[in-house]
Amino acid sequence: MNQAVRLEKGAVPARPKVLPGRPVRIGLALVPLLSLGVLGFVPSLTLALWRGTRADRLAAVLFAVVSVGWCLQIALTPEETHGFSYLLDVVLLAASTLGAAAHCLTVKESGR
Repeated sequence: MNQAVRLEKGAVPARPKVLPGRPVRIGLALVPLLSLGVLGFVPSLTLALWRGTRADRLAAVLFAVVSVGWCLQIALTPEETHGFSYLLDVVLLAASTLGAAAHCLTVKESGR
């Protein structure tokens, strides 16, 4: 017979810090690719909410900043651009699209 476990007041049950399965991570990695980097923060944010480790939260903040920076760069850059502005556009787009997808696929299990 199962017995109820009584938690102390304010106690929070430990959440296992495991990664989602490979099919879920492949699906998450497709999000930035299909949105062309606009939703590049979604996989890292999902992993941060799923596991809650400091590294995951840092990656979520990093990709959110890259996505916001890329959107601002698009809004402020003229259509015909050359030189540094063009290079910045390409780097931010690559980081928001390819970097976010690669991060989601290559993230490792946290050490316990």
